[in-house]
Amino acid sequence: RNASELGYKGWGKWVWTACVDCGKCRWSRVRRGKSLNLRCKSCANKLKLYPRGREASNWKGGRRKHEGYIQVLLQSDDFFYPMAESSGYVLEHRLVVAQHLGRCLHSWEIVHHKNHVRDDNRFENLQLVSDDKHKQITLLENKLARLESKVEEQAKLIRLLQWQQKELGINASEKEKKDPNTRRF
Repeated sequence: RNASELGYKGWGKWVWTACVDCGKCRWSRVRRGKSLNLRCKSCANKLKLYPRGREASNWKGGRRKHEGYIQVLLQSDDFFYPMAESSGYVLEHRLVVAQHLGRCLHSWEIVHHKNHVRDDNRFENLQLVSDDKHKQITLLENKLARLESKVEEQAKLIRLLQWQQKELGINASEKEKKDPNTRRF
């Protein structure tokens, strides 16, 4: 059949063939009277002998960063593997707290970074909290940061006013020396 008859883009002939490994039937492109693909996608992927894990050329120790957080690759036989995503990676700060507690964390438990540095995963910097407590902590920390910035602004303004008073005081005393009839109010 033609590609357009099957709903595929492009040109060329297609034939209904079975996979040589599993026997699954599918449409395969034909060139010079022969099917281009003898195997289905899943069987062809099984045959790819790309090294995985430690044997791969781009292996980086099973650690990666995602949005500032460090993720660690766990083996499927690891006690903490139930905490991992489908890719096998778990957030390192969650793993550190779980190892310290000796149990897996529940999905609703949140690990808070006290100093807000996402890749600082020392146990002293981590705090296990529930969602509502985490929201309260975040709100209070944000309010504290806003108030601290306002205090800094006020301190700058006070220094500026003190400087202006000093300058005006010096200027006024200089004018009095020049013209003793000038009065200050």
